[in-house]
Amino acid sequence: MQTWSKNSIMLSFRRLACAVAPFLVLIGGPDPAAARPRAAAPHVLELFTAQGCTGCAEADQALKGVIGRPDLLVLAFPVDYWDYLGWKDTFARPEFTQRQAAYKARFKLRETYSPQLVIDGRSEGPGVDLARIEHATATVARRTLRFRLSHGRVRVSGWAPGGDADVWLVRYDPQDQAVAVKSGENRGKTLSQQNIVRALVKLGRWRGVTATYDLPAAVPATPDAALKTVVLVQAPRGGAILGVGQF
Repeated sequence: MQTWSKNSIMLSFRRLACAVAPFLVLIGGPDPAAARPRAAAPHVLELFTAQGCTGCAEADQALKGVIGRPDLLVLAFPVDYWDYLGWKDTFARPEFTQRQAAYKARFKLRETYSPQLVIDGRSEGPGVDLARIEHATATVARRTLRFRLSHGRVRVSGWAPGGDADVWLVRYDPQDQAVAVKSGENRGKTLSQQNIVRALVKLGRWRGVTATYDLPAAVPATPDAALKTVVLVQAPRGGAILGVGQF
């Protein structure tokens, strides 16, 4: 009669487990890829800034500290109303100033100011307060809209509260930009700016059903290859951001 030691029994179990494991995978074992959580949509930080604004340089630098975080999308919108001080902002565009004006009305502010940081179209405040950013983005941005970019068109599908929103195309430059300011309040300074928005175009309205929008031609004087593309679905008149597509 054969006797079994404790060690021989354990060895037999190990051999059996190794032999059976491949078949367990084939008949429905857990798929590591399927178990991975889906990436959450990022929170959107919009900094309204200007090269002619003395306080904006500090905000530009502070915002660079959170660029690269997967839970945040950082966009810098240079505005043009500081140009009267003697330096014409090299990146400012009137449509950026108009976007900030929509937030002024949305948040019932007495005046437009910069640097101003708007988070998700839901809250705003002066400068770049890291504690305020952490508080406002502490919860996961649960957005259910889906985006697909193909052949110069973007498709928006899914569901969002309200079902009536604006669709915006944003193109921004992720490279660090050094600008030597030669006049105005920042005369003699070299400013460092990153994630500067170079184009903002309203593609149309989204009414809660799947829709496709044509993208505009390349941005003048800026190679498209250098830019990143974002599509925002946002409640009208500077409301909450309902969906973010990054390409």
